[in-house]
Parts: sequence; C-alpha cells; structure tokens
Amino acid sequence: MIQLGSPPPPAPIVKPRRRGGPRGPVFLGANIVVLCWLAVAVALLIAHDAITHPIWLPVHALLLGAATNAIVIWSGHFTTTLCRVPDPPQWHLVVKLALLNAGVIAALAGVAWSAEVLTGIGGAVVAVVAVAHGSGLIAMKKAALSARFDYLVGFYLAALLALLVGSATGAAMALGIASWYARLWTTHVHVMLYGWIGLTVLGTLFTLWPTTIREKITPRSFAMARRALPTLSAGLTVAIAGLLAGSWWLAAAGLLGFAVGVALAIVGLWPGRSFTGPAAWMLVGATCWLAVAVVIEVIGLLGARSVDMLPAFVEHTLLPLLAVGFVAQILLGALSQLLPILVANGPPVRKAVIAYLDQGWQVRVGALNAAVPLVAGPWHGPVPVVGWVLAAVAVASFVLLGLRLAIPVALRGPIDVDAIQPRSGVVTAAVALASLVAVGSALALGMGTPAPSGATGAVHTVDVTSKNMRFSPDVIDVPAGTRLVLRVTNIDGLPHDLRVDTGEHTPRLSRGQTAVLDLGVVHQDREAWCDIAGHRAAGMTLTIHAVGGAPRHQHPGGGRDGGGAAPTTLNLATDPSPGWTPHDAVLAPATPGLHRVELRAVDRELEVAPGRREIRWTFGGVEPSPTLHGKVGDTFEITLINDAAMGHGIDFHAGALAPDQPMRTLAPGERLVYRFTARRAGAWLYHCSTPPMALHIANGMYGAVIIDPPGLPPVDREYALVGAQLYAGAPDTDAKTTAIRAGQPDGWMFNGTAAQYMHAPLPARTGERVRIWVVNAGPGDSIAFHVVGTQFDTVYKEGAWLLRPGGSGGSQALDLAPAQGGFVELTFPEAGHYPFMDHDMRHAENGAHGIFVVSG
Repeated sequence: MIQLGSPPPPAPIVKPRRRGGPRGPVFLGANIVVLCWLAVAVALLIAHDAITHPIWLPVHALLLGAATNAIVIWSGHFTTTLCRVPDPPQWHLVVKLALLNAGVIAALAGVAWSAEVLTGIGGAVVAVVAVAHGSGLIAMKKAALSARFDYLVGFYLAALLALLVGSATGAAMALGIASWYARLWTTHVHVMLYGWIGLTVLGTLFTLWPTTIREKITPRSFAMARRALPTLSAGLTVAIAGLLAGSWWLAAAGLLGFAVGVALAIVGLWPGRSFTGPAAWMLVGATCWLAVAVVIEVIGLLGARSVDMLPAFVEHTLLPLLAVGFVAQILLGALSQLLPILVANGPPVRKAVIAYLDQGWQVRVGALNAAVPLVAGPWHGPVPVVGWVLAAVAVASFVLLGLRLAIPVALRGPIDVDAIQPRSGVVTAAVALASLVAVGSALALGMGTPAPSGATGAVHTVDVTSKNMRFSPDVIDVPAGTRLVLRVTNIDGLPHDLRVDTGEHTPRLSRGQTAVLDLGVVHQDREAWCDIAGHRAAGMTLTIHAVGGAPRHQHPGGGRDGGGAAPTTLNLATDPSPGWTPHDAVLAPATPGLHRVELRAVDRELEVAPGRREIRWTFGGVEPSPTLHGKVGDTFEITLINDAAMGHGIDFHAGALAPDQPMRTLAPGERLVYRFTARRAGAWLYHCSTPPMALHIANGMYGAVIIDPPGLPPVDREYALVGAQLYAGAPDTDAKTTAIRAGQPDGWMFNGTAAQYMHAPLPARTGERVRIWVVNAGPGDSIAFHVVGTQFDTVYKEGAWLLRPGGSGGSQALDLAPAQGGFVELTFPEAGHYPFMDHDMRHAENGAHGIFVVSG
C-alpha cells in the first residue's frame, strides 16, 4: 500500500537492448565491410604498378566486393521496410555475407593465380548466395502487407538473375573456352554492370532518391517504375542474345531498349525542383553516367556495324566509365545518405554526422566526375593514370571519414559528438591538394604522349586481334601520310605482344587484354610481329602497306644468326668441360602406386656437346627432364611451377585427358597440378605444350614416362635413352625457329648431350640381359637405334611386342618416329667395346652415338 506523500518507488532498471534493423550492430558491421572493400579497391589501384597485378583486380574489388555486398545488404533492408514484413533473424545476414565474401575472395584469388578450381568454387558460392537471397526476397514479397512496392522486389530478382548469368559466363571464361572468350567477356561485363548493378540501383533509386531530396514518392514514380522494369529487362535480354550471337544489330537494339528504360527511370525520378548535398549530386551524376555509357555504346555499334569493336570499347571506355562514374559514385552517394541513419541516434547527432561526412564533398564530387573522361577517353600515357588517381583520392577521402565514424560505433557504442567536430576547411584543402597534384603531374608530362612529329594527316584506327598464333588482319593497307593507330586485343589463350620494325611495341598482353599502339604518320611499308620467342617464326606477323608510299627497306639475312651464318660446327672429339657429369642413363626400378613429382620450368646453362655450354629451357634444370617410371594403373601427380621468364606448359602422352586446362600455358610464377593415371604400357614422351612446341622441345623441354608392360620380367641392367635433335645457339632467336622449321639441326644426341657416352661409356657384362628403352623426342627426325656387334632378341615398340626371346628371329634396329618409344633387349656375347647409334649415319656422325663397355 502506497501512502500519500510518500516518494514514488524507484523505476525498474532496464538494460538497453542491442538494436536490430538499420541501427543494429550486425547491419553496421555489414556496411563496414562495404567500406573495407572500397579501401581494398583503392589500395590495389595505388599498388597497381608496384605489385604488377592486372587493373581488373581493383575494378573487381569495387564491383564484386563493395557493390555486391552493398546490394545484398540494402536490397534486403529496403524490402523488409517498404513491404512491411518482419526483419529476418540477424544471423541470416551474417551467414550470407560470410559466404558471399568467402566466394568473392576465392573467385578473385583463383583468377589472379590461375587456379580454376578455386575460381569455380568462388563463383559457385556467390551463385548459391544469390539464389538464397532471391528466395528470401520472394518469401518477403508473398508475406508483404503492402503491394505498392512490389516493383522493388521485381528489380532485385531481375538483377539476381543477371548475376547468375554473369557467374556462368565468368566460369566459362575461367575454364578456358577460348573460341568464345571475347563474346563471353563482353557479355559478362554487360550483364554484371547493366544487370546486376544497374537494375538494382535503378530500382532502389525510386525509393532512395525521394528520401534524399526529402520528397514523397508520388504515384507517377510508381507508374514509371513499373514501366521501366520490363523495358530494362527486355532490352538487356536482347542485348545479351546479340552479344553471344555476335549480332551487332541485335545487341544495338537491346541496348537501345535498355537506354529507353533508363530514360523512363530518369523521368520518373526527376523532382522538378532544386536539390543540394553530396548524396543528391552523386546519385544524379551516377545515373547520368549510366545513361551516357549506354548511348555511347549504341552509337558505336551503329557506326561500326560489328561487335568486333566491343572488346576494345569495353576494356578502354565502358568498364572504366561505369566503374568510376556509375558504381563508385553511386556507392559514395548512397553511403552519404545511409551512414548517418546507421550511426546516429536522434536529430542532433545525425546533423553532426552529416556535417562530418560532408567535409570536402564539393571537391570530392568534382574530382570523381572529372576522373571519368580521363579514365574512359581515347588517351594514352599519363592521362588515364591521372584519372585513376583522382578517382582514388575521391573514394579514399570518403572511406577514411566513413570508417572513422563506423568503427568506433561498432566497437564502443554511441557517438561522442565532440569527437567528430568537422574540419571542413582542412579536409577540403587536403582533397583539393591531392587532386591538384594529380592534375599537375599530367600537365608536367604534357597531358599524355604527344603525337609523333609530323602527325598531321588523317587518323586511321585499326582493331587487331591475336588468336591461334596469327594476327587478324595480318595485312593493313593505309594511304601514305595517314596517322595509323592499332588497337591490339589478345583473344588467345597465350600471351602475345606486337612489335613494329621501327621500335614501337605493346606490352605483353594476356587473354582479354588490349593495348593501343600509335605508329604516327606512315610513309612507307612496315613489318610487325609478336616478339615472344618463336612466335614470329611460327607465323605471327603483320604487314602494314603504305599505299603510294615507299617500300620497306629489305635487310639482308636468312642465316642461322640473322646474317647468313652457317650452321654451328660441333667438335665431338674435344673433351667435356671441367666438372661435367654425364646424364645417368640407368633406369631406376618402378615403384607402383602414386607418383608425386615437382617440376620447375627453369633456364639452365648445360653442356650440349663436349666443351660447349648453352642456356637451355628445362623441366627440373636437366635435359632431358627426369624420366618417370611406373606400372599400369599408377597415378602420377605432377606439380609444374614456372620459374622461368616466359610462359611454359606441359603435355604428358602417358595420360589421357582433355588438354584445355592441364596443358595450358603458365605465366611466370604460376603453377598447376597435372594428374593422370597410366592406363596403358609404353615408352611415352612428355614435353612443353606452349607454341611453338618445336622451339620449346628443341631447347630442352622434354622427357620420358616409362610404363612397364604387365608381367615384364626383370633384367640385369636397364637403361633409358631419350634421343633428340640439337639446335645450338641462343634459345629465343628467330634464326633457331627458322632452322627448326627447315629441319637443319646442328647435331643429334642421346640424353641431352651429343656424344656424351663416348666420354662416359655405359657398362655391362657378358651374359647379362640388358634392356634399353628409347624415346624419340624429335622435334623432327626419326631414329633407327642400333648396337654394333650384337642383335636384339626382344623388341617392344609403341605398346606392341614385335619380337620375343626364344624365337629364331632377331632385330638389328628399333625405328622410332618423333614421339614414339619402345625398348630392346640383348646380351653381349664377349667382352669389348660395342658402339650404339642412330643408324641414320648423318645423325650418328654428328652426335647420336655412344659405347657400351662390356667386361667379362
């Protein structure tokens, strides 16, 4: 009983609950992830030259990392809020984002390291998260208490479908479908930028834009949203069909329909009144750049009447324009509007937060939009670099402010308003100074590479593609006096470059990369070629014909060293170099089971003939590469690591599997695991799989895999000899490739050194059974293996028994075409010296010979 006049009882102590929804710690942490991905993108962009990673890595950190996380976070929030359904448990968002980011990191790391399995796993995880997120949105739509915002879920579901298509095309590219690579790549970029990000952004703007300018959502906006979605979706679908089919008019029609959908969205969003603030300006700027990108692309397709121009356009114009002008700007604009909701409690705190985030916004918005034409325009030299620096400065300045706000709130709770007093003048000055430094650098460097002297004629741009060891076109006719610009795109699975006889050259281009080469005014014929070892001699040449100009000066030459030099003369009678050791021809016994071997592609100086040492390309630092010995049913797991300065691959004839991935060319520093099971017996060749293969084999990249026939009896001695032609001289000259194609070797050899077993004879004893395995590595000549003074009573060639012991017949030679192998068995009747040789006497007399020293 409470007595009158007595003090009221104390109020019960209620502990503050952890908030859910947009002000909850999980939601705040999720948005910190977005800011962190933006920071990663900036860091990768700044470190681009220092760690020599491709430019797509920071771009994908922005698009797949920051943008995708933002879409998953805010699409779920807007759906629950506007459709008036209960918030799902917070652990749903935690699990989705954890899986999503694991998948994104795996996909990016897999492509960067050429680990297709990792790429596939990452892409599959992203796709699974997308499907799960879409299922959740559908469930929310069905449970919605209000149908007014159904269009928003429709936008999000259409965008998720686009993401699945983008994941499929990305996986197809990672799996190396080379013949479709250009179409898949352009489709992937379009469906991710216009579909996954574009549809999500345009749908969200119908809600976010009125909130930003403090207007109500009007019935006109609802009507335009419902018209825009089917128009955008239909246009994008038609465009994708056109891109995959290679139809320029279908792609242009689809993009034109998409442009109409963007126009409907802009009309539906236009407020008819003035607006202010960084969020509003960046949302408007991003939407305008999206419209500009679509219009420019439609005009380009209509002008070129071909989709062949798209890879270069996407690489140099569309992707940078949308990454900087659209995606980066929309993220900064949205976060400028949404971060205050996340971290502030009450109007006073929110006002302080907005003032803090708005520091330097005018310079930030100006730098970001000024960067767009610099990164997407037809410039070369430092101009694009300046654009990327401006974009990095703009994004970094906001990310630092955002993390400075969000992380303390996530860790310690409510904001201390006194700790975030804005210093707009300082921040503005810092951003402006960084921007001016970038612009000043460009001015100091002359705003790009100047046109060559006298470049006053008409400019003619030609798109050149490299594929299947050829340039297309391989002949370019231009009127003399024309300024010629080549836009070179590599759509091959191998790296290529283009070098002109006057010295201009592109960087080495990986698959999907493009470079622009300005040759200035062309007054006479010119020759160009791929400068990677052997590619020029294999046919990667291009002729520029100046119509009405002077013919190209012809240089004398044609010899082995480019000056008519005669083939190298080998002195086989001289002694080997001091410290030389012969290649051990003894075949180690087979150990059945799993064979794990690591092979490193390395350049080594080796003895190729007595007293003659040269740089050779090798697997494992030896020539021939290590001989592998096993039995039928054994599994071989080969880890190939490319420690050389150029691309190499490997091909095992002893295995049977699709060559697309295990036999691909590895760039320097890359590795792969090549796994096969030996299903059939034989003496098998393995060699470098990188074209031109003849050059790589002739330079030492070959070895043998010996798989014993079932029931093969033991012998007293067992040797392995790998025969090959010897092409002496530097490994990467065109003269060597020309000699290989002409079939003009300097000598012949067994086990990597001509005549080595004359100086280190192979031992045997009378009465012993000796088995000699022989593999012909080529690259071009046949072998007729013969041992003087005895006969073979056993011959096994290419998996078949030609002669078994105990019969009345015998054999004098084992004949092997390039890449064939087998073995012979014999016994030596008495002590003595028994020469062995390739019985093509040209080969024997020029290195392909040795001696068995037989003791009694």
